[in-house]
Amino acid sequence: MKVFRDLLRVSLNGLFARKVRTLLLLLGPMIGVAAIIAAVGLTDSAKGDLKAKVNKLGTNLIEVSASSAFGGKDPTLPEDVIDRARSVTTVKSVAKVHELANIVVTPYSEAKDKYEAVPIPVLASDVLLPSVLEVKLISGRWLNDFDEQATSRTAVIGIGLARQFNYLPGENRTIQLGNFRYGVVGVLSEVELEPAFDNAVFIPFAAAKADFVDTDKILANKIYVRSQVGAEKDTSEALKVAVNLGGPDEVTTDIKSEALQLAAQSDQQIKLIVVSMGILASIVGGVGIANVMSISVIQRSAEIGIRRALGHTRSIIASQFLLESLFIGLLGGICGVLLGILSIFLGATIAGWVFVLAPWLPPAGIALAMVISVIAGLYPSVRAAKLEPLETLRLG
Repeated sequence: MKVFRDLLRVSLNGLFARKVRTLLLLLGPMIGVAAIIAAVGLTDSAKGDLKAKVNKLGTNLIEVSASSAFGGKDPTLPEDVIDRARSVTTVKSVAKVHELANIVVTPYSEAKDKYEAVPIPVLASDVLLPSVLEVKLISGRWLNDFDEQATSRTAVIGIGLARQFNYLPGENRTIQLGNFRYGVVGVLSEVELEPAFDNAVFIPFAAAKADFVDTDKILANKIYVRSQVGAEKDTSEALKVAVNLGGPDEVTTDIKSEALQLAAQSDQQIKLIVVSMGILASIVGGVGIANVMSISVIQRSAEIGIRRALGHTRSIIASQFLLESLFIGLLGGICGVLLGILSIFLGATIAGWVFVLAPWLPPAGIALAMVISVIAGLYPSVRAAKLEPLETLRLG
């Protein structure tokens, strides 16, 4: 025990007597561990935020779109598409929309040239869309049955478009849709499962038919369906059959939450890349430790010779340098963990994510730094142990 205490004291003295050298040695494992901690922690935080969003938004929203088989250039769904969708037993609610084309949307007539090159989506929508999307209005109201019956030129705009047009909540405001002015009656909140809706204009089907459609009827080209939770894939396949009465290739379906899951997969790939870079940085840091400590053996040859002359064995000399490598790994790992946690906290705060740190991550980072440092210190330790007292006089 006394020998170990002496070794511990000598090793610590050797490190703190050369503070600049020790600080430079710490940088390798510290940067490597910090990169690994930050990569894993930020990805887990993003996944935690994704899980929170999915729990809030639900995984059971399905989009059903008409394919070219339903009408060539401008395909639409059957007139009774709502009833056909509701015939699927796992369907809870349905809403329909029709995406209108070639309509220039401007806050006022004089701004037409500015917005003509930037198409803004215009959709004819039924009264059930917000409830199916499970999205609230941040001001005003949604389209209602009176708007349909009276063919009134009323519009609801997405939150992004409201900001773009500098719309104030509750303001009496009109916008220009083509050659017609529509009164804005509400602003729809953010739709995370359908981001395009944030910059869209929603109008009643009756007004869309009267002002923008030449045909006798305006039919939906998309429907949004809420299925029972856990039955999304079965519902998606059943809707293909139900909407086209047996033709599974006539419509396309999209489970909206899958886009978020794909984003999570891309985050995993980024995490793998950054973790690999962190491991590489740790290995490079280990090579630096081996080089610097090898030089240190030569610089401290006189000290080694005196200790050998006083009776210290080769194993004690080797243990001293291994302990110094171990301390470098320990200190570098701790500093790297703290730096990585700080990076996770700052990144999660800026991005608005949930802070997530796996409990195994800090000890694993410290252990990795210590292992690499000890491996890096093996050669200098063996080299120091092989020095003979007389040889140290020549080196010194």
